[in-house]
Amino acid sequence: MTDTSITALLSAIPLPAMLVGRGERIIAANARTGSLFGPSITGRHFITVIRQPAVLDAVEACLRDRQPQQTRYLVTRQGVETSYEVTCSYVDSVVGQGVVVCFQDISLLEKAEIMRRDFVANVSHELRTPLTALLGFIETLRGPARNDEAARDRFLEIMANEGGRMERLVKDLLSLSQVEGDARMRPTERVEMFGLIQSVRNALTPLARDARVQVNLRCDQDEVFVQGDPDQLRQVLTNLVENAIKYGGAGEVDITLSGPAEMENLRGPGISLTVTDHGPGIDELHLPRLTERFYRVDSHRSREMGGTGLGLAIVKHIVNRHRGRMRIASTLGEGTSIRIILPAA
Repeated sequence: MTDTSITALLSAIPLPAMLVGRGERIIAANARTGSLFGPSITGRHFITVIRQPAVLDAVEACLRDRQPQQTRYLVTRQGVETSYEVTCSYVDSVVGQGVVVCFQDISLLEKAEIMRRDFVANVSHELRTPLTALLGFIETLRGPARNDEAARDRFLEIMANEGGRMERLVKDLLSLSQVEGDARMRPTERVEMFGLIQSVRNALTPLARDARVQVNLRCDQDEVFVQGDPDQLRQVLTNLVENAIKYGGAGEVDITLSGPAEMENLRGPGISLTVTDHGPGIDELHLPRLTERFYRVDSHRSREMGGTGLGLAIVKHIVNRHRGRMRIASTLGEGTSIRIILPAA
């Protein structure tokens, strides 16, 4: 078989692939290897092309023992590391003799595994703190504070708060799981947003009153419709307004609803919902990470306020499910503004 035929055969492999002959030179390579090693590698000694010891050892072992080998190949471009799983397989057929070396990009799989480990670690940490407190107070109530009525009442109140914190965390985890599970299913109901916002504002009136916050609602018209899931949209509004009330400080929170109008980001008609507080604001370096699970600007304050660190992550996933867009802007000393754009119904 000619080198051209071998190259054509390697081109059918949906991965960067090359054939290293018994003479340790590259007999053929498909076009996908160009992104890893550059053009014109055919005819070169494989050591001058691959250069990473682990891969070189795997190729040499496969040539010598004629047994399959696997290893990793790491590439760093512009500060981003990409990991490949390398498979070396010996061939002795009409294709020729040598080792077929394939490179499979597994960066996304590794990233998913890291995210899974971090998620489990974060959940464990968030649950461990209140659980440790509960166990400690239970031990105290069984022992030294058994007959101390004042201490018992104080401890029971703290235990109720810690139990509520765990309940909120589990509730948010279930919500996040449900939203992620429905991500590919676009909602079909026609939802009237102005009435929904009024309902959420009324439900949060006691919280706003205790925080000495005035919640203002501005809307271009009385009826604004989107295609969505009313329960999830209520959750988005509740999370955003509640965060603005809790972390914006005493003053005002503005809810602005506009549209429908042509939205460039949607390439069609949409509505714009903006929740703005006039509090201390958030440093710019935190903004890209605010929608990450369990990310908090001020962990201590967030926990004191009853936050789980999942609110904005849930909002992001719900907005994505509705094929919308989310933008966060903040200026230190001036406040924070979160804008949601949704397709109009």
